[in-house]
Amino acid sequence: MVSSKKLTQLCVTFWVAVLFCQSVQSHLQVGFYRNSCGRAESIVRGAVRDALRQDRGVAAGLVRLHFHDCFVRGCEGSVLLDSTSSNKAEKHSTANYPSLRGFEVIDDAKARLEAECKGVVSCADILAFAARDSFDLTGGFDYDVQAGRRDGIVSLASETYSNLPPPTFNVDQLTKRFSEKGFTQEEMVTLSGAHTIGNSHCSSFTYRLYNFSGTNSHDPSLDSQYAASLRKSCPQDSTDPNLEVPMDTRTPTISDVNYYKDILANRGLFSSDQILLTNPATASEVKSNARSPSGWKKKFAAAMVKMGQIEVLTGNKGEIRANCRVINS
Repeated sequence: MVSSKKLTQLCVTFWVAVLFCQSVQSHLQVGFYRNSCGRAESIVRGAVRDALRQDRGVAAGLVRLHFHDCFVRGCEGSVLLDSTSSNKAEKHSTANYPSLRGFEVIDDAKARLEAECKGVVSCADILAFAARDSFDLTGGFDYDVQAGRRDGIVSLASETYSNLPPPTFNVDQLTKRFSEKGFTQEEMVTLSGAHTIGNSHCSSFTYRLYNFSGTNSHDPSLDSQYAASLRKSCPQDSTDPNLEVPMDTRTPTISDVNYYKDILANRGLFSSDQILLTNPATASEVKSNARSPSGWKKKFAAAMVKMGQIEVLTGNKGEIRANCRVINS
């Protein structure tokens, strides 16, 4: 008999294969480093595992890093580049700073890889591997990641605003933004499930808690008890920019479908989460995912593979950075 977990992994492998066949033009392939750096993926996994032992919350940061990388200029590691005296990089735009995290894990993985096979593994591929490992090590499961990406040499903070979906978007705006990146509305709802792990800074949602739309009350789509709890964690008069709360009220360090169950209970933290119930099609997807943990994980893995193919640089394009924070001199 085949276990349910094994069966699910086989299903994901099938969908990954389908996606690969549809995207051969990208020149990405599973096992890309098999001959040039055979332990590449296990080295990255080791760095992620070590980081999670210290702070399980970093898993959400690594998944988000990959997402924010791929949606701006494609999956080419531009989100990892530091700003310079003449350029404000993506990581320092208000869409990313100070909320993005996990950079030090990528640095650690890169250092380990450079010690083993210098100049071989791209930062963009490290991000893709680390996001997969973060999902797997927090209760998801393993899936094949195609590799062969090369690193970009341009990172502009100004490009984040027209590419990354803010937490205030409605369903139509979210659907359009994801469609621009090649995703269906169903895949958009599936990828939103990444909010099942990690925390959010209070500044991203406090507008829902105080005098929402001039009502002197909270957003009416937010459960009253949940709103009261959030107000305790995020006082209106606070000047602390580091205050944050879990995005999933039940299991914030486990990749599961409680994110969708929270939405059904009117406990979606962002308006862009709760708004999914206002559209019949997206509401149906929320309910379907809430009922099917293994089904959502399979769809999430397939969507992550698809996301990893956005506007990749391969062949002679881009470079293999020696340091993920700076372009090669």
